[in-house]
Amino acid sequence: MLTIRVNGKPQQVDVAPETPLLWVLRDTLAMTGTKYGCGIAQCGACTVHLEGYPIRSCSTPVSLAAGKNITTIEGVGAGGKLHPVQEAWIAEDVPQCGYCQSGQIMSAVALLGKNKNPTDSDIDDAMSGNICRCGTYERIRAAIHRAAKAEGV
Repeated sequence: MLTIRVNGKPQQVDVAPETPLLWVLRDTLAMTGTKYGCGIAQCGACTVHLEGYPIRSCSTPVSLAAGKNITTIEGVGAGGKLHPVQEAWIAEDVPQCGYCQSGQIMSAVALLGKNKNPTDSDIDDAMSGNICRCGTYERIRAAIHRAAKAEGV
């Protein structure tokens, strides 16, 4: 039995320590906002925050998250309100198919958590591990710039 803290709430999970965090979130805790994409940490669809840093949950054993804070897409907003990045995503009409968007948003939130005024280059670097098959990269960049100007980032 391992204890992980997901979106501020302690969760006890009875899984093998080597189980990827992604499957604990999706299958054990029924939190399906985090997506499975490639399974080899290359596409970014499974991005969550571990202690505030973006990680690929498909390749992170749950044992590495034991006793640590995990934030998923379900925990990005506060008090039933969308996070400024989520609001910017809507305003800039970023999603097409939407599959990669939770991972994209998690990477963008992490970027703005450490850099309140990123350049295009900063954005490109921070988002380079997230693949969007629909090619909405320009709208993603515009949404991050919009969110950077919002209060509460």
